[in-house]
Amino acid sequence: MKCSSSNRERPVLLRTLFPGRARHALSAPDAGARPNPTLILGVILATYLMIILDATVVITALPSIAERLDFSPATLSWVQSAYALTFGGLLLLGARMGDILGRRRTFVFGIALFTLASLAGGFAQSQAWLLGARALQGVGAAIAAPSSLALLTTNFREGPERMRALAAYGAVAGGGGSVGLVLGGMLTDWISWRWGLWINVPVGAVLIWLAPRVLAETERRPGRFDLPGATASTAGMTALVYGFVHAAESGWGSPVTVASFVAGVVLLVLFVAVERRAAQPVTPLRLFADRHRAGAYLARMLLVGGMFSMFFFLSQYLQGVRGFTPLQAGIGFLPMTLVMFSTMRLVPRMAARFGDAPLLVVGVAIALAGMAWLSRLDVGTAFFPDIVLPLMLLGLGMGSALAPLTGAALGGVDPGDAGAASGVVNAAQQLGVSLGLSVLVTVASGAGGPEAAPGVQLSAAAQADLAHAVSAALTGSVVLLALGLAVIVATVGRFRRATPAPVLEVAR
Repeated sequence: MKCSSSNRERPVLLRTLFPGRARHALSAPDAGARPNPTLILGVILATYLMIILDATVVITALPSIAERLDFSPATLSWVQSAYALTFGGLLLLGARMGDILGRRRTFVFGIALFTLASLAGGFAQSQAWLLGARALQGVGAAIAAPSSLALLTTNFREGPERMRALAAYGAVAGGGGSVGLVLGGMLTDWISWRWGLWINVPVGAVLIWLAPRVLAETERRPGRFDLPGATASTAGMTALVYGFVHAAESGWGSPVTVASFVAGVVLLVLFVAVERRAAQPVTPLRLFADRHRAGAYLARMLLVGGMFSMFFFLSQYLQGVRGFTPLQAGIGFLPMTLVMFSTMRLVPRMAARFGDAPLLVVGVAIALAGMAWLSRLDVGTAFFPDIVLPLMLLGLGMGSALAPLTGAALGGVDPGDAGAASGVVNAAQQLGVSLGLSVLVTVASGAGGPEAAPGVQLSAAAQADLAHAVSAALTGSVVLLALGLAVIVATVGRFRRATPAPVLEVAR
């Protein structure tokens, strides 16, 4: 392989991971022939699927993880929040890395970090070990995910070829989360929860080897990394989440709880101050000047927070109260998934006939009705109809609402801000997961949930406590969805249609 003089000065490991190319050129892996488009698409989709899976693959494994590593009901939420916080908080910084360093180089580095973190997480022997690995997975995902879509657009010609690739990308985005629920349950049931993390290792190793050989590098652009802004925002959100989780265990008056909330507010104020002065801010504050767009971001955080918390708590209910295996719990969510996919296929036609805004409002209202029904569960609730049918309503409602909500967030954005606006959509989604889950963990704890996180066996009294706590948490999800609907009605209204822009739907 021919290397430039600058590449010959690089360490051998970096040259292995990132084969050398000219510094400022779009270079094909093989100048003589274009690589197989199917292989290119396979590398990109496999990476994106791996990233999406990790948002949900641990959900059905949570009771087993709690039993093996002695998590309390409140601290168990960090298994998910550690991943979502670093993913959402650093997503825009990861996109900037791709612009400055080259998309392929950034892509491979993100995969490598994600793979090493997955390997470490599978060997976890303590809570801190696992949570550190999950946070590092989120960092790797934040680096790799933005470049995956950018590489797709640069490696496929505009027109039908690119549209087919984008359609496949969208299918992975929509189905990855549901596949993660089933796959996590299957691996936990048949082997061990650790394989939910280890399964990334062989896949990641193949992608690290294959990506530099089939993907073209992108031109590097001059720019700056807004490290202060990214650090302040991520640390601030982490402090707020920690405050809620600590309040669930030690009370609202605890000095640590109060200090966490104070630190979170101070850091977020500092973040705004940094972004106002930054030459190249990681989050352009002008995106929030439009009330329709700002309302769409806030509504997304509320809706995703309520929905993802439902996955977290209902999975524990199905295993701890109903006696489902992890695999059965994962399969239990399929009715919602099937309805959601079917609905999403009809959304373009429904939006053309009824309009985006009415479709969004009706969709969220249907999801709210489904969540309200589901929140009534107790120890004796029948899986059918009192769980299956509410889940189908949730699938119908969210399947109708997600696309119009994305359109509201991207509508009227200047072409130069399209990428940043798309990144904020995804950051809001991940931060909504963390904040919503931490708030509802506090709600569940206040309802008198069991002292220990659900393991393989629970006493009848503990089952009743768990069912009551889950019901209270799902009631909290009802409140979050209701607030989301109120924000939509008050701020989104008749929004403008979105300009074409890439969006990574990463938490379904």
